Amino acid sequence: MKKINWGTGIVIAFALFMSFILFFVFRVQSDSKYDNELVTEEYYKKEATVQKDIEYVNNANALSEKVKISNTSEGIIVSFPKDLDTQKIKGKVSLYRPSNQKLDFVIPITLSGFDLLIPKKNLVGGLWDITVEWTYNGKTYLNKEEVYFQ
Repeated sequence: MKKINWGTGIVIAFALFMSFILFFVFRVQSDSKYDNELVTEEYYKKEATVQKDIEYVNNANALSEKVKISNTSEGIIVSFPKDLDTQKIKGKVSLYRPSNQKLDFVIPITLSGFDLLIPKKNLVGGLWDITVEWTYNGKTYLNKEEVYFQ
């Protein structure tokens, strides 16, 4: 029986270890159970607007009455300041579900009063990142909040 010297043994062990690692890399990449979703589809494009977002958040913080996002038994209510004309408020509410990209959705802001209700039937229990981007008299505002909905 031929003996394997220690140099050949190291090469064989290294090759087996690399095969083991490559097997798991290919297995994770090909299995849909380990879905690799991006936080946003256009991550780098979104990264370029960070300075504007900071400006919009500062605009929202400068208001005497802030936008309130509250969790109720009917759903999530976004309440706009009472001193504004609701007919001039335009924008969108983005609901982002960190655990599943397929549950994300965006709704336009259409107000009859000061509150916007996101019905319970549209929401799945868990953590939601809510972004309210809205304009009033040509000025843009941005509010972000995390809500745990049950």
